[in-house]
Amino acid sequence: MSKLPANQQLVAANKWPITGEKTPRKDDRPWSLTISGEVAHAQQFSLDDLLAMPQREFVVDIHCVTRWSKLGAKFSGILVKDLLEFVRPNTAAGFVSFVARSERDHSTSLPLADTLELGAFVALHYEGKPLATDHGGPMRIVTPGRYFYKSLKWLEKIELLAEDRLGYWEADVGYHNTADPWREQRYIAPNLSRQETRTLIESRDFSGRDLRSIEASRRELRGLNAVGAQLRDADFRECDLRDADFREANLSNARLQGADLRGAQLADADLEGANFARCDLRGANFLKSSLFGASFVDLNDDVTVDASTGARIDTTVRFGRQQLTALTPIQEDFIQNSLASAAKTQNE
Repeated sequence: MSKLPANQQLVAANKWPITGEKTPRKDDRPWSLTISGEVAHAQQFSLDDLLAMPQREFVVDIHCVTRWSKLGAKFSGILVKDLLEFVRPNTAAGFVSFVARSERDHSTSLPLADTLELGAFVALHYEGKPLATDHGGPMRIVTPGRYFYKSLKWLEKIELLAEDRLGYWEADVGYHNTADPWREQRYIAPNLSRQETRTLIESRDFSGRDLRSIEASRRELRGLNAVGAQLRDADFRECDLRDADFREANLSNARLQGADLRGAQLADADLEGANFARCDLRGANFLKSSLFGASFVDLNDDVTVDASTGARIDTTVRFGRQQLTALTPIQEDFIQNSLASAAKTQNE
């Protein structure tokens, strides 16, 4: 069985992309972990308490919902199962909510049975060193076998619940609550009706709207205004998007294969996991956009480049100098080779 779920790409061996929020909430209190809710004895553990407990070693394959994967990440920490022995969950406990020490106290949740079966753990070290802050240190949840948004950064609370409570990524962003990468459970079903979709497409004005998973394939949308729009998982395959304005839009995991994006503005956009294979990108502006997990050429079943699917790229496509390093090695090589070939042709 392949170690990569469908439509995932390997990052370079020495890379672990920083995604989501970058820093925890500003708080002068020492780090601690509180476990409460449907338990017999709520408890609070200081960071020192946790570090003094026996540490287990874990080797985990990370699969981000924005289509990048990192295999064999080495953590150490404590199983949630072992921590729950201190608090003794009540029979009513059916779900576990993990709450972050972030500006918005964001959270995610799992059924208690899945938490135990999957072996979710509190990670304190990575590759033998204390977990870095930008990767969720000093403590984060890691849930093997689920997309990584179920592995919450900056863990502060574990709450045992009788009923599920959707977290930020699930309730606000629309990510799937189960998040099984082997089933590609990335998003819940879209909430737009066909009539609403038709009206929006006719207006060619998506600016500032939350239009997750909108179905707009094969449409004539030249000059579309999508500034600041939320377009996660949108389907723009084979669209005419010439001169479209996607500045500061969120197009994570958007499907754009075969679209005509000549002259499109994609500056400052979130393009993580977006697929631009077979697109015409001449004159498109990608400056300051986030490209983690994005694709510009599709891969075959043996994870090699399918050259026939490559995007059309020439010297008029604008990328930042360091921007392409966010791509997987195969995708970065494809773009660099395309740019070099275009420059050579131009100079002949």
